[in-house]
Amino acid sequence: MFKRPRITTTLALLGGIAIGGAAAGAGAVSASSPAEPKVQNRFDSLGADVHAADLSSGRTAHYTDSGPADGTPVLYIGGTGTSARAVHMTDFMRTTRQNLDLRMITVERNGFGDTDYDPKLGKADYAKDALEVLDKLGVKKFKVIAISGGGPYAAEIAAEAPDRISALHLAAALPPYGEKPSYCALTDDQLAAAVKDEIKDPRKWWAFPDDSPVKSIPGFADTAYEEGARTYNQRGQQADPAPQVHEQRLYCDRPGPDLSQLRAPVFLYHGDKDTTVPASTLKAWRDNLPKSAQVTTRTYADTGHDVQYRHWDQILLDLAGRSDRTVVCHDDRTRALPATEADALVAKKRATLGSCAWNK
Repeated sequence: MFKRPRITTTLALLGGIAIGGAAAGAGAVSASSPAEPKVQNRFDSLGADVHAADLSSGRTAHYTDSGPADGTPVLYIGGTGTSARAVHMTDFMRTTRQNLDLRMITVERNGFGDTDYDPKLGKADYAKDALEVLDKLGVKKFKVIAISGGGPYAAEIAAEAPDRISALHLAAALPPYGEKPSYCALTDDQLAAAVKDEIKDPRKWWAFPDDSPVKSIPGFADTAYEEGARTYNQRGQQADPAPQVHEQRLYCDRPGPDLSQLRAPVFLYHGDKDTTVPASTLKAWRDNLPKSAQVTTRTYADTGHDVQYRHWDQILLDLAGRSDRTVVCHDDRTRALPATEADALVAKKRATLGSCAWNK
């Protein structure tokens, strides 16, 4: 037989709120209600979108464009085996980049990521493609930051359009001058065999040493692995080593382009522990820059081939035209101090180079 439920059961089902408001009073319900949840009005960025541009050559260029349209334009050239989204790996300092009003533009290279592979193309072709993309974006003057294997491409652009570059920044960047890399003696088949396992597994391609400071960046390793997977698999190429072999073969070309017409200041960054791009390459760059070039060299004892990440904060400051300042952590506060003041504090061990985030 059906029985009417007791009022206590009804109260329990309703979370203990009295059905009739007379006993509890009209204000009791609102007093115990949680505050209205706050939901954002805009999406948070997941990183730069990759755009496609049809070029006059008939090729399609893939590029990213991050930052304010009226910000200082910077052409970011990643290391070998990187896609147009490699700049996303520097987003651990995105706030600083935004505060400095920098606009980062990348143009993807032959055979990587979304970009089709053409074995006939060389570094000069990339320079022309990158300059045409910048033209389409309305960018006339720009700065360049090249990392590792991006160095030879930066040299091509500097030779092709020296009057358009307002500053050239080279971070652990391979020069197309001086002694050739040792692998240049290998055949294409031997070189393919040497790289194929690494590019199939991005964890090997992006394997930083255990003592690398990048290990302290939240999510950096997985972001690097995702970048590697995109570079070698985005178009379904299934880690075909041909584009990588082709690019590394281009690094064997000597001599590099003529930089004698470059008038922009040049910044060289090097980690003393770097065995991939050793200290001798600094001289190779200097020897091939104009004698009148204003060259700033920053060397760091605490890094190797990861200097571009560990000291990305200083590179950003330099890109923003504030090379008179040095980023230090002093009294648990990150500051961009006049260089002489910062040097004195570091020498006295009262400050460390870079953001305080590196000390956390």
